[in-house]
Amino acid sequence: MTMLRAPERVLPTLNGDGTRRWIHPRPAHGKYYRRRLVVAWTLIVLFVALPFVRIRQKPAMLLDVLNRQFILFGRTFLPTDGVLLMFLMLSIFIGIFLVTALFGRVWCGWGCPQTVYMEFLFRPIERLIEGDPRERARLDREGPNGRRVLKVVVFLVVSLLLGNLFLSYFVGVDTLARWMSRSPFAHPSGFMVMGVTSALVFGNFGYFREQMCTVVCPYARLQSVLLDKKSLVVAYDAGRGEPRGKKGSVTGDCVDCKMCVVTCPTGIDIRNGLQLECTTCTQCMDACDGVMKKLGRPLGLIRYTSEEALETKKFSFKSLVRPRVLIYPVLLVALLTALGVVASARTIADVAVLRGIGAPFVEQGDLVRNLLRIKIQNRTSSAQNYVLSLSDASGAVLVAPENPLPVGPLEQATESVFVLAPRSAFVGGMLAVSVHVTDQKSFDKTVPYQLFGPSGR
Repeated sequence: MTMLRAPERVLPTLNGDGTRRWIHPRPAHGKYYRRRLVVAWTLIVLFVALPFVRIRQKPAMLLDVLNRQFILFGRTFLPTDGVLLMFLMLSIFIGIFLVTALFGRVWCGWGCPQTVYMEFLFRPIERLIEGDPRERARLDREGPNGRRVLKVVVFLVVSLLLGNLFLSYFVGVDTLARWMSRSPFAHPSGFMVMGVTSALVFGNFGYFREQMCTVVCPYARLQSVLLDKKSLVVAYDAGRGEPRGKKGSVTGDCVDCKMCVVTCPTGIDIRNGLQLECTTCTQCMDACDGVMKKLGRPLGLIRYTSEEALETKKFSFKSLVRPRVLIYPVLLVALLTALGVVASARTIADVAVLRGIGAPFVEQGDLVRNLLRIKIQNRTSSAQNYVLSLSDASGAVLVAPENPLPVGPLEQATESVFVLAPRSAFVGGMLAVSVHVTDQKSFDKTVPYQLFGPSGR
């Protein structure tokens, strides 16, 4: 059978015959690499340390899905805080749109966990064990050997550590420590989450790698709508670099050394223009600047610039100001203001008064009985007793099986109560009352409610 070959490489990670092309980038230790190294390890340390930090005797971050509560920087949020979550997520999205419109995919190259852990943890371990790119390419051809086995073992250990750290964000470090000292059969669901997470981390950083950025991640495909010709991107100055070649009177500054390709973690050639696979990691900038410095030529043949600046040969920060860059901050300020207003309006308890199940009312001689359900969510970290009563009741009386109603810390309780009102108080079959709930300390809330009764009397 004759195999058809593509006329050119379809993907940087794919050979012409469809086989996987393994990328072994050679890091360029320039000024941008050193800055990214500081940012990356700051983020890694933050990820490791955050579950252990306590604020107001609470974890700095705990996403307790089972108990339906989320702790962020010492403050507890419950499922009833859905509006807060909505404003927060919208603010994050608008912030990403703004940063992308200004600086391109700077998040991908500097802050994304895929880049941070791949380029500053797993690949350095790989280089330490297997050697330089040439040696690793030779190992690819030879197949399994001792160094490859050692790398797999180290990757597994690191993946297990990251899997346990990930689990600590959902159960807390105290629970995790207790689980680690017991048999996995004592906590099968938690052990399964840790195992699946570790397997995904190992598969991602050990095998899938840069394909996560080039094949799976949707952010790259959104560039066409998030970027424009005035956005800052990593770009090659073809006007200065072409025609490529060694030193000569008719050649540009690019000597076609291909260092920008060798150092690229996604395997692209930045000289072909802005591409979906570019993560703005600046490795090609550091590599090219190193070559230009050795040749005594001006730096910045590959640099942060915009497509418009390359065309007009002029760059000004004023060109970054355009309608979308003005609209995004206005939206962001509005969302953050709404987030602050909603957050400040949060009370230490939520009260909802619901109609009881069954008949809307029952007549008992000269009295009319309504069944109500009072739902109270205690937002504090201590147990509370809530006193239930009526105000503006027109002779109505509230009868509760348990009053005050005890509610545990961060728990919710629902109590069914009866309201007895004289028949003569109803007008048009309705009677307006107010349900009053207080903890007799700092919480006091009145909820208006309409009772049903007989009409036409």
